[in-house]
Amino acid sequence: MTISPITTGHTLVVPIKEVDQWTDLTADLNSHLFGVAKIIGDATKRAFNCERIALVIAGYEIPHCHLHVIPSNSMADLEFANARTNVPREELEEAARRIIIELRSAGVAGAV
Repeated sequence: MTISPITTGHTLVVPIKEVDQWTDLTADLNSHLFGVAKIIGDATKRAFNCERIALVIAGYEIPHCHLHVIPSNSMADLEFANARTNVPREELEEAARRIIIELRSAGVAGAV
């Protein structure tokens, strides 16, 4: 989960290997990250019953590639200026719990 979600359920997929820009990812790591983002996105879509899952790679916040998996119902849900700060830990944990339930129900190995 991101600590500054644009919408509830906004998740980050971050590679362990630090790579500054997504265009610098190896083909294998790129494929892996997008595969993980798809799995998380499918579970998030079910967990939050949203119209779409947006995938955003901005790259300005920190010099480490990361993919934003964002539940959305309109383009207005993708405004980073609307990111919330100081979200209670309990709210983030509840969003994570909902996604984990969907990952488990889909049989995703290793779902916490």
